[in-house]
Amino acid sequence: MSEPASESSAPSVLEVRGLVSGYDRGTVLHGVDLDLAAGEVLGLLGRNGAGKSTLVMTLAGLVPAGAGSVRLDGRELAGQRPDRIARAGVALVPQGRRVWATLTVSEHLALAARPGAWTVGAVLDLLPRLAERRRHYAGQLSGGEQQMLAVARALLTSPRLVLLDEPSEGLAPAVVDQVAGVVATLRDEGVAVLLVEQDLHLAFAVAGEIAVMEKGVLVHRVPTPEFRRDPATAHRLLGVA
Repeated sequence: MSEPASESSAPSVLEVRGLVSGYDRGTVLHGVDLDLAAGEVLGLLGRNGAGKSTLVMTLAGLVPAGAGSVRLDGRELAGQRPDRIARAGVALVPQGRRVWATLTVSEHLALAARPGAWTVGAVLDLLPRLAERRRHYAGQLSGGEQQMLAVARALLTSPRLVLLDEPSEGLAPAVVDQVAGVVATLRDEGVAVLLVEQDLHLAFAVAGEIAVMEKGVLVHRVPTPEFRRDPATAHRLLGVA
């Protein structure tokens, strides 16, 4: 896995202020503040039910914001439809991959492609296994191949911000290493990445900073080396050594 870059001094791509959202059963996010710079990877950790996936879904517009502001490159996105948020430069790699089983790899890529830095050729160069499987239906792919397809679909929108929700879930270590390589490439290309992850090895390998969410609020954020040197805080917040 690639080593994470040091903290970026680039201007913020994402600025979140006082973000509130939830579902019919109640509020989940309670005033989240968050900044991400170009080329910055933030590893977001937290116990189950802390609100991590809700944050990702709210940033993508799939869960409506009840209050607060979400700005991408200064443009307000809170309250916008998911398709408009995607066109503004936000790409989501959802938990569980959510590919269309009856479409081929090539059809997925064709549907996702839009003018920008990432072309189908560039994506297939980065993920050569997909090139070998272009004619296969997504339902015929392994879990790791489906995850790479979900990542490829996001890249083809040429995003400014990528939201990765548990990308290592259920994957073999070799595929997790591929995910890490993709995240490192995005970081080097100046894309901001919010990585929700339970695999601490992956988060530590690619994230310049680690944040922890608890009960719908970000309660802790420090550079990754500092987080790793403080196991007592990690145990208190996450219940892990």
